[in-house]
Amino acid sequence: MASIGETAYYVRSKNAGPFMVTVDIFCGDPETFAKISASPNLSKEKIAEVYLVRPEEVKIFYIENLNVIKVSYPRRLPQGQKYERDMHAGQQYVQISELEV
Repeated sequence: MASIGETAYYVRSKNAGPFMVTVDIFCGDPETFAKISASPNLSKEKIAEVYLVRPEEVKIFYIENLNVIKVSYPRRLPQGQKYERDMHAGQQYVQISELEV
Protein backbone atom coordinates (compact mmCIF):
# COMPACT_ATOMS: atom_id res chain seq x y z
CA MET A 1 0.00 0.00 0.00
CA ALA A 2 1.15 3.58 -0.68
CA SER A 3 2.36 5.94 2.02
CA ILE A 4 0.85 9.32 2.83
CA GLY A 5 3.93 10.98 1.34
CA GLU A 6 3.57 9.04 -1.92
CA THR A 7 -0.16 9.77 -2.15
CA ALA A 8 -0.22 13.45 -1.16
CA TYR A 9 0.89 16.24 -3.46
CA TYR A 10 3.21 17.67 -0.79
CA VAL A 11 3.89 17.17 2.94
CA ARG A 12 5.79 19.66 5.10
CA SER A 13 6.33 20.51 8.74
CA LYS A 14 7.06 23.78 10.47
CA ASN A 15 7.03 25.62 13.76
CA ALA A 16 3.72 26.56 15.23
CA GLY A 17 5.39 28.62 17.93
CA PRO A 18 8.07 27.50 20.39
CA PHE A 19 5.93 24.72 21.87
CA MET A 20 4.05 23.23 18.90
CA VAL A 21 4.77 21.65 15.49
CA THR A 22 2.39 21.61 12.53
CA VAL A 23 2.49 19.12 9.67
CA ASP A 24 0.64 20.19 6.50
CA ILE A 25 -0.57 17.53 4.09
CA PHE A 26 -1.45 19.07 0.72
CA CYS A 27 -3.65 16.53 -1.04
CA GLY A 28 -4.04 18.26 -4.40
CA ASP A 29 -7.57 17.09 -5.21
CA PRO A 30 -10.79 16.05 -3.42
CA GLU A 31 -10.29 12.32 -4.10
CA THR A 32 -6.84 12.27 -2.51
CA PHE A 33 -8.10 14.42 0.37
CA ALA A 34 -10.90 11.91 1.05
CA LYS A 35 -8.53 8.94 0.81
CA ILE A 36 -5.92 10.36 3.21
CA SER A 37 -8.57 11.75 5.59
CA ALA A 38 -10.06 8.26 5.95
CA SER A 39 -6.71 6.63 6.75
CA PRO A 40 -6.62 4.94 10.17
CA ASN A 41 -2.98 6.03 10.39
CA LEU A 42 -4.06 9.66 10.47
CA SER A 43 -5.78 9.42 13.85
CA LYS A 44 -4.92 11.30 17.02
CA GLU A 45 -3.90 8.01 18.62
CA LYS A 46 -1.50 7.06 15.83
CA ILE A 47 0.04 10.55 15.64
CA ALA A 48 0.49 10.51 19.43
CA GLU A 49 2.21 7.13 19.19
CA VAL A 50 4.55 8.31 16.43
CA TYR A 51 5.57 11.57 18.15
CA LEU A 52 5.44 10.30 21.75
CA VAL A 53 2.76 12.72 22.94
CA ARG A 54 -0.70 12.20 24.46
CA PRO A 55 -3.62 11.78 22.01
CA GLU A 56 -5.56 14.62 23.64
CA GLU A 57 -2.68 16.98 22.77
CA VAL A 58 -2.92 16.22 19.04
CA LYS A 59 -5.09 18.46 16.87
CA ILE A 60 -6.14 17.52 13.34
CA PHE A 61 -7.78 20.07 11.04
CA TYR A 62 -9.46 19.00 7.78
CA ILE A 63 -9.64 21.97 5.41
CA GLU A 64 -11.81 20.50 2.69
CA ASN A 65 -12.10 23.54 0.43
CA LEU A 66 -8.26 23.62 0.15
CA ASN A 67 -7.73 19.83 0.17
CA VAL A 68 -5.33 20.25 3.09
CA ILE A 69 -4.98 18.39 6.38
CA LYS A 70 -3.10 20.08 9.24
CA VAL A 71 -1.79 18.05 12.17
CA SER A 72 -0.50 19.90 15.23
CA TYR A 73 1.15 18.41 18.28
CA PRO A 74 3.35 19.70 21.12
CA ARG A 75 7.11 19.65 20.84
CA ARG A 76 8.77 17.29 23.28
CA LEU A 77 11.34 20.02 23.98
CA PRO A 78 10.74 23.76 23.50
CA GLN A 79 12.27 25.37 20.43
CA GLY A 80 15.84 26.41 21.11
CA GLN A 81 16.19 24.27 24.22
CA LYS A 82 19.70 22.93 24.75
CA TYR A 83 18.93 19.36 23.56
CA GLU A 84 16.33 20.23 20.90
CA ARG A 85 17.57 18.99 17.49
CA ASP A 86 15.25 20.52 14.88
CA MET A 87 14.95 24.24 15.61
CA HIS A 88 12.47 24.99 12.81
CA ALA A 89 10.69 21.59 12.89
CA GLY A 90 11.44 21.22 9.18
CA GLN A 91 12.21 17.49 9.42
CA GLN A 92 9.24 16.41 11.52
CA TYR A 93 6.98 15.62 8.55
CA VAL A 94 8.94 12.47 7.67
CA GLN A 95 7.23 10.22 10.24
CA ILE A 96 3.73 11.08 8.98
CA SER A 97 4.88 10.96 5.38
CA GLU A 98 6.00 7.35 5.80
CA LEU A 99 2.71 6.08 7.32
CA GLU A 100 0.53 3.95 5.04
CA VAL A 101 -2.68 5.50 3.76
